[in-house]
Amino acid sequence: MSRTTTMTVRLGGALSEFVSANVGDDGSYENVSEYIRDLIRRDKERAEAEAFNRLKAELTHAFAAPEEMYKPLTAVEVIARNRA
Repeated sequence: MSRTTTMTVRLGGALSEFVSANVGDDGSYENVSEYIRDLIRRDKERAEAEAFNRLKAELTHAFAAPEEMYKPLTAVEVIARNRA
């Protein structure tokens, strides 16, 4: 089930002015909460894309290795190797 959390953020100076410029009649967002939620969603998407790109790079590197570099491993061996 979804949970809602209320958070308080204090901004001053240039940051507060920047947020105010992006909210309301002249901005892209109706209110500060909408703006913050969008920023968090974008940051989450960025973090997920970075993780995916790291995984893709590792897989690309692994699949580029010569066939003789591969050796069969059991699940127990993989777990032991990853703990080391």
